Amino acid sequence: MSSAPVRFDRGHTDDLMSFLAASPSPFHVVANTAARLEEAGFRKVEETDAWDGTAGGKYLVRGGAIIAWYVPEGAAPHTPFRIIGAHTDSPNLRVKPQPDFGREGWRQVAVEVYGGPLLNSWLDRDLGIAGRLTLRDGSHRLVNVDRPLLRVPQLAIHLDRGVNDGMKLERQRHMQPVWGLGEVNEGDFVAFVAEESGLDAEDVAGWDLMTHAVEAPAYLGRDRELLAGPRMDNLLSVHACTAALVAVAGAGAAGRDDLTYIPVFAAFDHEENGSEADTGAQGPLLGIVMERSVYARGGGYEDKARALAGSVCLSSDVGHAVHPNYGERHDPTHHPRPNGGPILKVNVNQRYATDGNGRAIFAAACEKAGVPWQSFVSNNDMPCGTTIGPITAARHGITTVDIGVACLSMHSAREMCGSEDPHHLANALVAFLDA
Repeated sequence: MSSAPVRFDRGHTDDLMSFLAASPSPFHVVANTAARLEEAGFRKVEETDAWDGTAGGKYLVRGGAIIAWYVPEGAAPHTPFRIIGAHTDSPNLRVKPQPDFGREGWRQVAVEVYGGPLLNSWLDRDLGIAGRLTLRDGSHRLVNVDRPLLRVPQLAIHLDRGVNDGMKLERQRHMQPVWGLGEVNEGDFVAFVAEESGLDAEDVAGWDLMTHAVEAPAYLGRDRELLAGPRMDNLLSVHACTAALVAVAGAGAAGRDDLTYIPVFAAFDHEENGSEADTGAQGPLLGIVMERSVYARGGGYEDKARALAGSVCLSSDVGHAVHPNYGERHDPTHHPRPNGGPILKVNVNQRYATDGNGRAIFAAACEKAGVPWQSFVSNNDMPCGTTIGPITAARHGITTVDIGVACLSMHSAREMCGSEDPHHLANALVAFLDA
């Protein structure tokens, strides 16, 4: 049974804004993604259970990572995969194991800088706290204090007359937020967070907590042609990938038998600090899922090798739009612009995994979807960032293409992109998966 192609429009961007606001930590990203998959008929599987080879949508959660896939009716063990990949984490400030301290009568929270944020973007900004608490019985509780709670105060210009000629922020000394006045008591902060979650402090055995800006996503510009919001790197891609997978698996319980690939969505954690984690792209999770899927459908090693040899991955992450005030920092012949469609990211030194074959695959998907697309290449004099793309290609031997959406203020507490590009990306992903 087949289904008609899905076309996303501006409503997709409206929904992205809600997703961004509701997902202040990787654990919330995973929970919200899982809820959308469940609503579409996907069922959760546990790593510790035996898997079956039945058709339909399935997903697996490990910490801040989630992998979902759809097995078409009649899929052979050697059926290749079409994978769309993203990551759930964003640069921010994360709470240390002993959070309570203070100076000069101020109560502060000890934080560690996570990833590579634009530190100045976290100054003088109202911050909330979110993440998960680990309880003594081993269970977890999500927490989201989504109101102004903390602030990293900047030094007044009267006390730093040269600040506008160059600001140097020390991560340890200058990035510790305040959250009140008075005497510092050990355990106060975690007790507060526990109470916000309806728990006693004694119930809490561990925590993974982080700051987030509480300002809501918003449209900008005369014609609302721009979108500003937190964590678009890389929740914009997570949201688009989820929507695309659900759209392709839209036949639901009736079962699709027209797909020639098994569509997969992999959202990893810890990309912003190198992906070396059990929930990161450097870890074994994606390989385990693909291998167990092959074996659950009665296959063996030869079937797995055939499936991987025919598989393709689109690694979707944001890229740099040309900056109007710093045009010289960009490649002179490649200037991606907002609302110009998704970008194809190329780096011959394999900071991105795209090659000529990948370009052809991506171009075909965009043509099929009827969306524009652009190319991104770094200025030769600038270091080039990287993604989960080269990791996926090297670890699994899968043809991989790096794509994304062009944005400004990457790694800021608040980023910006074109308001049309999120649904352009989602439509391209649908066309790629629906093969």
